Amino acid sequence: MSEPLKSRAMGGKDVITVGIFSAIYFVINFAFMLMGGLHPLLWILMPGFIALFTGIPYLMMCAKVQKIGSVLLMGLITGLIYYVTGQFTLVILISFVLACGLAEIIRIATHYRSMTGNLISFVLFSIGMVGSPLPIWLMREDFLRQITEQGMPTDYINTLRALSSNGMLVVLFLAPIVGAIIGGLIARLMFRKHFEKAGLV
Repeated sequence: MSEPLKSRAMGGKDVITVGIFSAIYFVINFAFMLMGGLHPLLWILMPGFIALFTGIPYLMMCAKVQKIGSVLLMGLITGLIYYVTGQFTLVILISFVLACGLAEIIRIATHYRSMTGNLISFVLFSIGMVGSPLPIWLMREDFLRQITEQGMPTDYINTLRALSSNGMLVVLFLAPIVGAIIGGLIARLMFRKHFEKAGLV
């Protein structure tokens, strides 16, 4: 039987724990965000790379904080940091809110202690980052004009334009799914003993 709703509410210690793992997640996330400036393909594949390397902090957070709102808080902290640095757009805000909400629902539905449930929530959470490159497809000309005005090199913009095909849009969404599955399984292997103690396996 699942625990009462009140016992699932986060306390101060839980918020601090989520904050610590959110900071780790953001550092890895931002590193790949910066790498995306080197080549458009790296930017499009960025959500997949982030998912591949953030399975450990995400699933460790899930193991330590089995409470309502933990995933939403992690997404909120990440979003606020991006907003402060000027990197958060309306598109990524919407995609991140939807992804975090769905991930939270999965954790609630699987009572927080299912390894499969937490892996699925990580996949959904990771898809939220597609909102960073997605404006290329949603508002192509306006977006390209904007980054041109911001000083992005012409070669980068031309390559980005050439890469933004329908097929690459499919790749954009598949990348975080594949990356999250692999990253989550790696995390499970590395911390299996810890997850067993937490009742997550």
